[in-house]
Amino acid sequence: MKLLVTGGAGFIGSAVVRLAVAQGHAVVNLDALTYAACLENVADAAQHPDYVFEQADIRDRAALDRIFATHKPDAVMHLAAESHVDRSIDGPGDFIETNITGTYQMLEAARSYWMAQGKPDEFRFHHISTDEVFGSLGETGQFTETTPYDPRSPYSASKAASDHLVRAWAETYG
Repeated sequence: MKLLVTGGAGFIGSAVVRLAVAQGHAVVNLDALTYAACLENVADAAQHPDYVFEQADIRDRAALDRIFATHKPDAVMHLAAESHVDRSIDGPGDFIETNITGTYQMLEAARSYWMAQGKPDEFRFHHISTDEVFGSLGETGQFTETTPYDPRSPYSASKAASDHLVRAWAETYG
């Protein structure tokens, strides 16, 4: 399976990349290399012949279309995002642009690619969110499948919005 991993040089994304390569998957690591990225985290995976790195911004639709057309992934694992609550309070605009608009661009690029490939049933778009969309932990100290959304920062609101976009695209376009 060929995976397109967005944010693959980030903390969690790099772990996904390393595991996927170790399990024998071909991986295209798409990352803008912003403040949270570290290519050293994927240095071992980068030595693998089935690993490719693409430096691009998820808001850049032309770059996304080129990456999909060139690499023809079987699945997307979308982890790219602006993160950290404190940073979102100081500068919410980057969070809105990347987490919402960037996710929209990813969805549209993936949908266009999926349609061009004949809408294969096995193609998947996996969106990775955050527990921050559920607000603060209550007395039990855990969230459950029935915990309602309760974002309380620009970061969590932007991730909740991106979650809703992904669900809407799945429901609307399949």
